[in-house]
Amino acid sequence: MQNEGKQSVLTIIENSIEKASRSHKKISEYLLKNYISAAYMTAQKLSEETNVSESTVVRYAIEIGYDGYPKLQEALKSLIKNKLTSVQRIEVAEERVGSNVFAASFLADIENLKKTYAAIDINEFGGIVDLLLSASKVYIVGNRSSTSLASFFNFYLSLILENVKLVHNASGSEIFEELLRIKQGDVVFGISFPRYSKRTVDAMHFAKNQGASVIALTDSKQSPLVDLADKVLYAGNDTASFVDSLVAPLAMINALIAAVGQRRRAEISQSFAKLEDIWEEYNIYDKDK
Repeated sequence: MQNEGKQSVLTIIENSIEKASRSHKKISEYLLKNYISAAYMTAQKLSEETNVSESTVVRYAIEIGYDGYPKLQEALKSLIKNKLTSVQRIEVAEERVGSNVFAASFLADIENLKKTYAAIDINEFGGIVDLLLSASKVYIVGNRSSTSLASFFNFYLSLILENVKLVHNASGSEIFEELLRIKQGDVVFGISFPRYSKRTVDAMHFAKNQGASVIALTDSKQSPLVDLADKVLYAGNDTASFVDSLVAPLAMINALIAAVGQRRRAEISQSFAKLEDIWEEYNIYDKDK
């Protein structure tokens, strides 16, 4: 049975040692010492490192409570995603990527898109669209690398809705000052991925305490945003390098913008017709000669 508790995977591994067979004990001891690199090892690679058979590695994962080796691997990845320093991420990336950085980067993003699409809860997605459309005001919060996602979402959502506010990448108390008038009926859309921004978590906590609805866009159920959110969207961001992968999160935001726009089709047609006149008058876009 899949281990669904919030107990650390390292604690589970450590607790398994006492009653483990010799081969399983070897795997446990290796994982406890090398869990960062092991998180990205195939079962075959781990079997080579521990001098046991690949089938033993698979049985080991099931024995300690996971539905196969990939689930154990996912637990290890979730553990380290928010703990790796930039230097450690570079070291892990060098081990994973090899010489073909281009292919590794593209393939990682394609896999993120596939996983995100496969895992989407379409009812949750629809409920979030409803919340955004019914909100008195929508506050968008994103810090660090998620700033670009928040800015993009704000740009397009503001063309559809009149009540959107981007909470800027503020420090200290400034982020709370921008949320000062938030109230019941408002919505906060928080975006954060490992390493999770404490400022975004604090902003969502503040908004929830003021009675606002909270939506999160994040990577997994282990994210600190999940416990604060009324509704959650998940997007994969596993990366083949030290650079945060924002491809799947951006695809999710694109889908949200499209869904909200579809529901406000008449209004946005009028708005864009007016914008086209403005863009033409002020030469906003380059014209073909």
